[in-house]
Amino acid sequence: MSNAAAFSGSAASGPTLSQDGFLLPTRDGDGDGFWDAAAQGELRIQACEACGRLRMPPRPMCPWCRSTDKTWRLMSGRGTVWSFAIPHPPLLPAYSAVAPYNVVVVTLDEDPTIRLVGNLVATPESPLNSIDPESIQIGERVEVAFANLISVEGGDVAMVRWVRSGS
Repeated sequence: MSNAAAFSGSAASGPTLSQDGFLLPTRDGDGDGFWDAAAQGELRIQACEACGRLRMPPRPMCPWCRSTDKTWRLMSGRGTVWSFAIPHPPLLPAYSAVAPYNVVVVTLDEDPTIRLVGNLVATPESPLNSIDPESIQIGERVEVAFANLISVEGGDVAMVRWVRSGS
C-alpha cells in the first residue's frame, strides 16, 4: 500500500485530491460538522452535550462519559504552535512544487488538549511556502484561517490553515 493510500484509509479508492494535487480530507460522517463549519469560515469542535468535554477527532461516543449526545461548539480560532515539521521529501508531486513548507500542530486556547494540524501561512490566501520554516517558533501565537481547495470531483473544501496572531 502506498503512503498516500495508507493516509486516506482506503487502498481501493486512493486519496482524495484537489485539482492541484493536494490531499483533501476523507469525510466519514462523524466529522461533517467540522468540515461544514470550515466551509462557513468557522472553527467548530465536537463537544459532548452530557459532560461538556471537547473531543477531536470527532467520534460517535464520548470517551469520558459514553454519551452519544453531541454538539459542535464554536471556537475562538486562537491557539499556540505546539510542534511543527518540515517534510523531507514531500509525499506527493504537488507538495514538491511548494517545498520547503511547514506542517504545524496547534493547541486551541479553549482546550490545550485539542490539537489541530495545518500549515502556517503569511495570509489566508498565501501558498504553503509563504513562511520561512526557520522563523517558526514553538509557543508562538496563531489564528485560524481557511483556504478553499477545489476537489477533483468538483466543489470546494475549506482547509484549516494558521496565520501569525497580532496578540
